[in-house]
Amino acid sequence: MFLRRIYQFLMIYFIGLGVLLLLKYGLNLSNYVIPGLSEIYSTGTTEFARYFNDVVNTLSVAIIGQIVAVCMALFVGIIGRQATWFGSFVKVAAYNIQAYPIVALAPIIFILLGDGFISRLLIAAMICYFPLLLSIIGIMSEPITDVEHFYNVTGKMRWQLEVKIRSFENLNKLTTVITGSATLAMAGTIVAEFIAANAGIGYSIRIALYQSSLSKILAALFVIGITLSVYQGLLEWSGAVIKKGWASSGGPT
Repeated sequence: MFLRRIYQFLMIYFIGLGVLLLLKYGLNLSNYVIPGLSEIYSTGTTEFARYFNDVVNTLSVAIIGQIVAVCMALFVGIIGRQATWFGSFVKVAAYNIQAYPIVALAPIIFILLGDGFISRLLIAAMICYFPLLLSIIGIMSEPITDVEHFYNVTGKMRWQLEVKIRSFENLNKLTTVITGSATLAMAGTIVAEFIAANAGIGYSIRIALYQSSLSKILAALFVIGITLSVYQGLLEWSGAVIKKGWASSGGPT
């Protein structure tokens, strides 16, 4: 899983880099506009250690934000699964709230809370939360008729068991959703750092932008992609281990 994720990222990254170099030499652009391959390599080797520390800083905030978002989405999704007035109200509210662009709210958060850890965490969690919520509500609201019918007939059905059954039967979907949300959490943290922060890879990218250094930006994107690919691979592996262990124990009971 790790190797596949890294291979996919490297393929996309170098295709994009190749397009940039093709534009550079095809249009005869200067190194100031698009740096040459040697400059990109030199910058990458020079800045790798510093950018790696920045990415780890950003990823730590993104992971905490993702955990908060997953817990909130599961909580609301479990409530919203019920075919009651309150469950319908929760789902409608979730669908309507997502209409607000979180990136547009980010400056307000920074004005109220400043540019510290809490602001970065809050924005990461908010950007990650709404897509997670909609997916989890959809999964939790869909009955597994063949399995749930037995427990309903025997009178053993409880809401905890219902959640377990639907989670187990849709574990692949949940793993995919949570793995995909890692990208959103990372993007949210980088956006927060880029707008107004004093740490993290988003802050470093903002500095590189002010310096008009495309080579530094490309180096930062490379480190972000590698680190995020490893983290997503770890999430996929964890999901497979959980499903295997759950299946070997007989599934939800």
